[in-house]
Amino acid sequence: MSRSANSNPAQPDTWTWPESRWRPIVEKVRAGRSLKPAAWPGGARCAVALSFDSDHETQTLRWGERSPGKLSQGEYGARVGVPRILKLLDRYDAPSTFFVPAVIAMLHPQEQRAVVGAGHEIGIHSWIHELNSALPPADERDLQMRAADKLEEISGQRPVGIRTPSWDFSEHTLAITREMGLLYDSSLMADDEPYELVEDGEATGIVELPVEWIRDDAPYWAMDRFSGLRPYTPPGGVLEVFSREFDGAYAEEGLFLLTMHPHFIGHRSRIQVLEELIRYIRSHADVWFATHADVARHCREQAGM
Repeated sequence: MSRSANSNPAQPDTWTWPESRWRPIVEKVRAGRSLKPAAWPGGARCAVALSFDSDHETQTLRWGERSPGKLSQGEYGARVGVPRILKLLDRYDAPSTFFVPAVIAMLHPQEQRAVVGAGHEIGIHSWIHELNSALPPADERDLQMRAADKLEEISGQRPVGIRTPSWDFSEHTLAITREMGLLYDSSLMADDEPYELVEDGEATGIVELPVEWIRDDAPYWAMDRFSGLRPYTPPGGVLEVFSREFDGAYAEEGLFLLTMHPHFIGHRSRIQVLEELIRYIRSHADVWFATHADVARHCREQAGM
């Protein structure tokens, strides 16, 4: 698939659509009841869910590209980024979640075993970082199920949650997730706090742990030498954004969820941002660091689900 497949097409004549056409599109997958708990474990004021999307070489492979240079940028995430991240998380006792494409688990099996061995969670993150909305439904289903099996085979941990690659959530993704009996999704953006996913007006029991581009390192630090995509925010600027997002979550006694990528956050000038952020968070009383699975389970229990 070429990058042009992602370009915006000319606007269709949506202004001619009757309500019977646009309403089902909007209502296919919606945010249901809030699952923000009345209390976090141990009387904590705020939950902190750090996550790392270990895309590594699939950021290149997904497009069918063969450039050793671009592949090496992803390889950095496995060779340098993840080891640095694991040392940092161990130093500050911060259980976290790593979302891993199956191809990456196959390329770096020892990495996944090290992640699980250190007490962290492995989550589904596609087969080869494919775009769900570009797949036939049967292929999306097959890849999601095979990815879960491969992650379990390699890591020894059966995934209970999913984050779609590039947060590309198709109209079929939720049905597949429900069929698999997963606990949670972390790909959608309808709230700051956990909520229950609704499909075609039906409550699903699936917990959504919402993401946001504001709380993702990629928009600030992504780099493509053949396009205008260049890092434009210095480390201190990103630290300020993330810290302010945490401040808001702490003030509202809610969830602070952060998405990072080892081939970005793992660099010397950027791993310092994560360490300073964790230190800042730890300076606050009553903060619960938890995996996504632990947050989702607590929300379900508190909601009586």
